[in-house]
Order: sequence, then structure tokens, then C-alpha cells
Amino acid sequence: MATTKAKAGLNNEGSPYRETNVSRTEASSPALSAGGAAPLSVANNSRTYSLDDFDTVATVGTGTFGRVFLVKDKKTRGFFALKAMKIPDVIRLKQEQHVHNEKEVLTEVNHPFLITLFWTHHDERFLYMLMDYVPGGELFSYLRSRGRFSNSTGIFYSAEIVCAIEYLHSKEIVYRDLKPENILLDGEGHIRLTDFGFAKKLSDRTWTLCGTPEYLAPEVIQSKGHGRAVDWWALGVLIFEMLAGYPPFFDDNPFGIYQKILAGKLEFPRHLDFYVKDLIKKFLVIDRARRLGNMKNGAEDVKKHRWFKSVDWEAVPNRRLKPPIIPKVSHEGDTSNFDTYPEDEWKKDTPVPPKDLEIFKNF
Repeated sequence: MATTKAKAGLNNEGSPYRETNVSRTEASSPALSAGGAAPLSVANNSRTYSLDDFDTVATVGTGTFGRVFLVKDKKTRGFFALKAMKIPDVIRLKQEQHVHNEKEVLTEVNHPFLITLFWTHHDERFLYMLMDYVPGGELFSYLRSRGRFSNSTGIFYSAEIVCAIEYLHSKEIVYRDLKPENILLDGEGHIRLTDFGFAKKLSDRTWTLCGTPEYLAPEVIQSKGHGRAVDWWALGVLIFEMLAGYPPFFDDNPFGIYQKILAGKLEFPRHLDFYVKDLIKKFLVIDRARRLGNMKNGAEDVKKHRWFKSVDWEAVPNRRLKPPIIPKVSHEGDTSNFDTYPEDEWKKDTPVPPKDLEIFKNF
């Protein structure tokens, strides 16, 4: 049983798809992304889209100020995820920088385990991001239905995530929002990281308090300035949650969670493999200078850990490992792996005044 999690809309920097203080099982779905197709980034996509190119099929995710639609391209009959964000709410919740960060990061990345951004646009009411649609649903749904994953299943997902984090860090990008809700499965069962609202290009360190309480590294809570090490801490939390069925630090309120994180006391369930316990301990080190993944050899140290001894690291980014879970997907536009949402009168919003639109003129 996955434990209820409080959500952080912290320091006015809540994510577009995060609610404050709702349980994880009720939390809104993040922006979605595609199955199988090779990623194509904005930078190398020659086609210019318009909203008229698409028919809306269904809503597949909702959040504080956004909604994700499954849309069908009228020309190619292909499916995409269209994330629409209400500009007045983005401004009210002081999310302008996060929205720009998300676009900047996604425009720069091109990797088989990351969502792909094809096009951005805005009108007088909404910001739009066109991304690939990933029909398999969230890893969180599979974890919740199974209770916990086997050791070998945990190794598969962790290996693909290690490659995704290594790639982001090679581009000086810190992801900052690793958790089961932000990991989608494509039609074949491989991962795609989604929801880059907290991702940031790092010149040095950053001080923003953002993320989900259970996954925050100590240096984020203590406002010491943080960098890439936070993603390795979050991977330690994620591996623990995948194999135990609950996160290592949890409480009824965020401040109780923070206290437990800073105390750093780990209690492992008895069934956990010896090597995975060792790996988790090396990720959940308070001193980030000694945290696995954040030392001189970076991700190479992670890959060489004994828990991953069965992994062919050359095969991982080529999607040659056999996925342990194959989602039930009947066709490219299948929405059955996502929750259903009422198609309400969401679009009836007043236009934003021109001075507010200035902030998004390059979006």
C-alpha cells in the first residue's frame, strides 16, 4: 500500500501539476508524454503547428492551473499530449519562471527516457506545450496496484532512470522532481520522465525550496543551496519506495517528514536485498560531498554498484532491456491507463491584459 503523501506547493513555487496537501492517491496527474517513437525536440522539428491542427480527444490530467489533453493531429492522425496552462493562474501563483524553465529545458533535451516537446504557443488565455503522448500511464499506478515491486523490477526501472539522470546532468540540468507519479511507461513498458516544471539549468547552485516533501534532499530543506546531488538523493527514496511500497521518510504533515529526513534514520523492511540496502544508504547520505552519484566519477559510481551487476549498461539507453511490465494499450490513443476527468467548461476564462502577456511573449 503506497503511503499517503502531502504535496508541496512550497515558497510560492508549486508545480503546475501539484496540489498542496492532498494525498498522493488523489493527486492530479502530471503532464503526459509517447510510446515508442524516437524523440524529436523543438530545435529539430521543422513543422509549424497551430491549434486548429488538432481535435481534442480527452482530458488525461489536471492540476492547479493546467490541464493535459490527448489530441489527434488532423493531418497525420497521430496522437499528442497538449498541456494547456491558464495564464492568470500562472501569474497568481508566481509560476512564470518555472514555465519558462520547463520550456528551456525541454527544448534542449533529446533522450529516449525523457518526454519530447514539439511546439509551444500562447494566446490571450493559455500557454500551450505540445508533447508526445505516453499511453502506458504512471509508474505510480502500477506500484499502487501491486503494493511493491520485486528486486529485478526495481533494477530495471532504476537503470533506465540512472541513464536519464546521467544525461540531464551532462547538460547541467537538475531535474528536482523524481517520484513515481512523474515516471510514465510507454506502450512497450520503457520509462519516460515527465513534468519538468521544477527542472533547471544550473550555473552553480540554486536555493528554491520546491518538490514533494518525501523526496526532498536535506540541503533543499535547509536552504543551503543545492545542485545535481538532489536527484541522486531522490533516486534513493524512489528505489526504497518501489521495493518497500512506502517511502523511507513519511509523516502526516510535511514538517514531520522534514524532521525525519534531517535525522536520516533508515529502517528497512526485512525482505530487501543486501545490496539494495547498501545502495540506498549511499544515496541517502546527508553530506552531499559523500553521496553516491555526486562524487568525482558521477553516474559511473552508481552503475558500478553491486546491485546493478546484472545490468548491461550499453543496452539500457538503446531500450534493449526487457521491461517487467507491459502496459495494456489497445491503440496509440488509448486513454485507459489514465484517470477519467469531466470535460467541464474549463476554457471559459477572460483574456489576459496585454501587459501580463508581455511576460510570455517568447513562449
